[in-house]
Order: sequence, then C-alpha cells, then structure tokens
Amino acid sequence: MVLTDKDALWLKGKVAIVTGASSGIGCATARLLSRKGAKPALVARSREKLEALSRELPGSQVVVADMTRIPDIVRMVKEVRDAFGRIDILVNNAGRGYEAPVEKIDISLFRSLYELNVIGPVVAMQQVIPVMRAQGGGTIVNISSGTALMHRPGIGAYSSSKRALAGISLAARQELEGDHIVVSVVYPYRTATSFWKNRILPGPGPKGEMPAGGPYPPDTAEFIAEKIVAGMVSGDAEIFAHDWMREQRA
Repeated sequence: MVLTDKDALWLKGKVAIVTGASSGIGCATARLLSRKGAKPALVARSREKLEALSRELPGSQVVVADMTRIPDIVRMVKEVRDAFGRIDILVNNAGRGYEAPVEKIDISLFRSLYELNVIGPVVAMQQVIPVMRAQGGGTIVNISSGTALMHRPGIGAYSSSKRALAGISLAARQELEGDHIVVSVVYPYRTATSFWKNRILPGPGPKGEMPAGGPYPPDTAEFIAEKIVAGMVSGDAEIFAHDWMREQRA
C-alpha cells in the first residue's frame, strides 16, 4: 500500500500521539507519520529509546508514560496539548501478549493485561475526546489484533482483551460521529516485532521466537504502519492487515 500526495496533505501538520512508540509497530507508525508531515508525540516507558527515535523525527515530542497508570496517561495528554496546542490523532498501540490455557491463567496477570490492553486505551480516549471535540474533530485509531477475530487455544486471555478493545472502539465510533471524531480499529496479523519476546508465557520457553506455522508469512512493522496510517486517512471503521482476515470472524 502506497500513501498518496493527497494522503500526505491530510496528515501535514497534524499532532499525533503514538503509544508504544519505542519499538515495533508504534515506532514504524511514528516514523511514517513524521515522513508524511505529521508531528508525532512519542509515548512509552523507555526514555532512552524514545529520545533516540525523536532525534530522527523533526518536530517530535518525547513523553515518558506507563499506559497502565492513569495519572501517567492524564499527564501525557496534557503535556502533548500544552506543547502543541492541539491533538489531532491518537494511536493506542501499546499492548502485550499473554499465552496460557484458560485453566492456567494467572488472574493477577490477567488483570494487568487488561490494564494495558483495554483500560489504558480507554483512559487515553477519555482524555483526548474533549480536546478533539473543542477543536472540531479528530481521529482515534486503536490497535487490536487478528486474534480478536478468531478462536485459538492458549490465547484466550490476550484475544479477549483485544476483542474488548475492538468492541469499545466501534461503540465509541458511533457515539462520537456527531463530534466529527472518527474512531477506527486495526487488526494486525503476525508481525515480526519484539511482541514475541515480551509476551507473557506460563512457564520457561523461547520467548524471543515467533511461533512457527501459519498459512501466511509474518508481516513487517512497516507494512502494518502503512495500514494504520492509510486507515487514518480513509476513516474506515475496521482496517485488516489482509483481506482474508475479514473471513476469520468467529
């Protein structure tokens, strides 16, 4: 997918918060937004990684925040608005995987998973919606997962969190239509990022390795970033990494 000059014109000068920007899909999305003329606010826990990325992206801002902590999220949105005077785009990308059969799910980890994958994005939305409404509109893109469209053993906890995020996103889309705030949800496929290294496993195992198998090869973070940014411009409700994923709805 190639973004057009018209797409770049739409993005030029827009202020875009990208959470989970220190690596993977978030990093690739921030880079692409910057290349297309947007001003990315880079959000993650690692200041060192964010500052290294910010040096590559003119006009970007670093905001260190933990997306499981509500005070951090509130402060983050305020810092971005104070710095730029507006917020045009929110990309809720920060998240983490968890693999365990339902019988073995650690409830404390399950709660923390929802704090990051669902509650954090909802709080960020709650903080930016009044800002966007006051300025006449905006765009919110929430990154779900292809697993939200499927039933797969071992990923029920993670899949359920991403289904919840998708459901909230599509409800918010209808609620905010009259405010000219467009909410979209993106369903990535298997992507070659640090997600696999960072996912929670029920015991010792090769965390750094992407599980083998699957009918299709993994995507790059840059490919998914193209999908995300193109979805911002199109305003589609749901953006699928691949057309065949539409048929995977469980």
